[in-house]
Amino acid sequence: MIPKYRKEFNDQFSSENYQKVKDLILEECKMNPLFRISESPIFLSKSFQSKLESASKSIIDQIKKMSDEDLQKAIPVNCRVPNDTKKPHFLAIDFGICRDAIQEISPQLIELQAFPTLYAFQPFYESIISKVYPFLNELKTSYPKDEYVEKLRKLIVANENPENVILLEIFPEKQKTNIDFKVTEDLIGIKTVCLTKVKKEGKKLYYMDGDKKIPIHRIYNRVIFDELDKIPNLDLAFDFRDEVEVEWVTHPNWFFKISKYILPKLTHEYIPKSYFLNEFPQEENLNDFVLKPLFSFSGSGVNLYPKLEDLNAIEDKQNYIMQRKVHYEPLFEDIDGDFSKAEIRMMFIWNSEDENPEWVANLVRMTKVEMVNVDFNKKDAIWIGSSFAFFEK
Repeated sequence: MIPKYRKEFNDQFSSENYQKVKDLILEECKMNPLFRISESPIFLSKSFQSKLESASKSIIDQIKKMSDEDLQKAIPVNCRVPNDTKKPHFLAIDFGICRDAIQEISPQLIELQAFPTLYAFQPFYESIISKVYPFLNELKTSYPKDEYVEKLRKLIVANENPENVILLEIFPEKQKTNIDFKVTEDLIGIKTVCLTKVKKEGKKLYYMDGDKKIPIHRIYNRVIFDELDKIPNLDLAFDFRDEVEVEWVTHPNWFFKISKYILPKLTHEYIPKSYFLNEFPQEENLNDFVLKPLFSFSGSGVNLYPKLEDLNAIEDKQNYIMQRKVHYEPLFEDIDGDFSKAEIRMMFIWNSEDENPEWVANLVRMTKVEMVNVDFNKKDAIWIGSSFAFFEK
């Protein structure tokens, strides 16, 4: 979207430079990401940044006005975890980069979640790609490394000893985002612990570090609670629904409360109209809407072309939404003259004492097909995958 930066990047791009980026990630992390890194970042204008900030502020203001009683309705009865918090520690808001009805490039809300993903890796990746393409340093807007690490430490570790704080995941070595676990460990000194390794005595949790039993006081949670039921023969000593003496970062209930569940409740010029399926008006045109399950990841269960028989076959209609379609605009030119589409995730942290969350990073996903998911792209496609947005100065 900013021709001079796009031209400069494309002129400097080579397969050797792309390999340098990947080699630096491996050198500094001692592992490769399990997701595809795009060859290119994207460049966004000041005016588009203002639109993102305006939409995000409106969404946050509306969330703050929602009653806890209403948000509690989003949590399935079998997934309610004790000792809820007043705020989530993380908030991620995904916008498609689209062309609107008056032909302007505008963000359109796709979904949002109070769940952390790649908060350690994204600023790290920004510094890596800026080493390979030095002109990007003039566009960097993120915090200096030490300042950002301190923000993460304050949020996740707080006043605890790092050994008493864990990053909790189920089979972390198999997770696509496991490189983020490694960067988090390196930055703030906590360990990643598999849920199957957590032990429980009364209301207290602990994990083993060799022969040493370490109490757990605080959990940086990366487990998607309702996904556990899908794992066969899972033997756990600790159930999320147990009354235990730990602090959650972020509390599991917020995964449900800030989710597609609130999309029908939000209004803004950059928010496409959504309905719960059981409230979908008959006068609306099915062709204008996408069918989405309330709780799913990576596009699973999404139906881009729902038909009446699809809707009629769903029994739990309250667990689905119909969201008005948006049209991602192919704006990001690759070295072959083809164009990719993208969506951007605005990544916020929210300290309990702060009235509003703070925007600290972004995550971009690039694609050349309808679904913003690398798995749906051709294997030889370029300018697809996980990336980063630099904004016009």
